[in-house]
Amino acid sequence: MIEYQLVGMDLGEVRFAISPINEVSLSLRTFRDPGRYPLHLPWLQMTAEPRDALHIELLTALTNTDLWTPDFLHPRPHSPMTTFHDELDLIASTPGAIVRSKLAEVHGDDLPPVLAGRPDRVLKRIVRALDAYWNSCWEPWWPRMRSVLEADITYRGRVVAQRGMAAMFADLSPRVSLVDDVVRVRTKTHGGYRRTTRGAGLALIPSMFSRGGSTPITAEQEPQIMYAARGVGTLWETDRGTPPDAVANLIGEVRASLLDLLASPSSTTELAHRLRVTPTAVNQHLRAMRDAGLLTSSRHGRSVLYLRSELGDRLISSAG
Repeated sequence: MIEYQLVGMDLGEVRFAISPINEVSLSLRTFRDPGRYPLHLPWLQMTAEPRDALHIELLTALTNTDLWTPDFLHPRPHSPMTTFHDELDLIASTPGAIVRSKLAEVHGDDLPPVLAGRPDRVLKRIVRALDAYWNSCWEPWWPRMRSVLEADITYRGRVVAQRGMAAMFADLSPRVSLVDDVVRVRTKTHGGYRRTTRGAGLALIPSMFSRGGSTPITAEQEPQIMYAARGVGTLWETDRGTPPDAVANLIGEVRASLLDLLASPSSTTELAHRLRVTPTAVNQHLRAMRDAGLLTSSRHGRSVLYLRSELGDRLISSAG
């Protein structure tokens, strides 16, 4: 049992946050046992080719057979706006002694050879491997993933407002509960610890790869609970959209569907998956629609995100 004693019962002691690096690190579990994550099989299939170019041996070694990952790969986020590279920089600054001890907590005396050697050099290899994994398998799909996590946080805030803190904690996971001023997380192991949240607060982090309440293995890390986000089952559903017939008659069914879907920013890769057409074909449509003033575009890392323009909004609303 792990227990966090809240200092005060107001919402200010509990903070929601989103952590890209937590999601990336937890997803390494799929390298060992993809069958445990059937909802993510479409994503695993879409990223199969870029994964072949990664340092698979090292990335797989960052989990064990119980699917644990070292705590230093899960720095506590402090905002729903945290970026992957901000968190990766934190990991890169981890002291060597902590890297060594946290890897030992996961692997014991069976440290994989790929993680052996001077901790500073091992850490550099880990950071490079995670960065390559993010660039090839995460960044194009992150806007869609983030929207699921943000929607979950909005829902939890509504539960707090309508039913109170205890109901919100009980809804996170059957393993999590709030008793008086103590948040309890039942663990699968016999160990545990208790610590206060004074001066640090408690971060609640929705995750697409955590099926129950998950906490740091030891009490040294700041208080946080990762829990299963709502809506993950719809994450990889394909959807052609339902644009008004008048728009489809004017600009064609595919472009009308794109215009309908682009009420929120999306990348070419994500749109191609949702419409079940090739990224090349989608890209041609997007450029033509942008040139006509129906869309805007902006670069987000290595991806270009498209969004319906004011003119596109007016076309959809008037036709609808």
